[in-house]
Amino acid sequence: MEFYLIDPATKNRFQFPVNPEEVSIRRDKQFETTNILALDEVDFAQGAKIKEISFSSFFPLVHPFDEQAATPNPVEAMNLLTTYMDSKKPVQLLITETGINVLVFISSHSTTLRGGEPGDVYFDITFRTWRELKTRTTLPVGAASPRTDTKQVPKVYNVRSGDTLTAIAKRELGSSAKWSAIYEKNKALIGKDPNRVAPGQKLVMP
Repeated sequence: MEFYLIDPATKNRFQFPVNPEEVSIRRDKQFETTNILALDEVDFAQGAKIKEISFSSFFPLVHPFDEQAATPNPVEAMNLLTTYMDSKKPVQLLITETGINVLVFISSHSTTLRGGEPGDVYFDITFRTWRELKTRTTLPVGAASPRTDTKQVPKVYNVRSGDTLTAIAKRELGSSAKWSAIYEKNKALIGKDPNRVAPGQKLVMP
């Protein structure tokens, strides 16, 4: 079993040199306490609380099981943990041979120096699992929902060779007498003479 902190941005891996004797995982039910009419307090369940993962170990000046093994400098290792704790970005906690492989924040860590063990740094560390915040917009009570624009798109007729306004009116509107309505709608395009429509012109139907 190995314990790692991985920086998601750089992919740098930091391995804890000495495995802790135990890992504590805390899961609580989160409750919201609301005062009802100032008479009593009522707890409402809000779902699973963000879990905490904690353990204790130490950074040895010399590895206790293998003096030839490379170990991080204890002071530099603690400084790295402090940097991660102060960062606003999560890091990845990986504990091999377990199901723990999650993004976390370091919520706290403490240091202990023991007499007779010069250079070794003992620590307690607590992680809180990271959860992306998702927001949604809600309308105030009584507010109307946005309405879809139901305005009709006007019909456009593409003038063909040989067309006249009377012929178009009869074909599209059912009566040749409605040619004047087409002309009034498209006077700027047709011009002063309603009898002169050109192929390719796009006339808006009334």
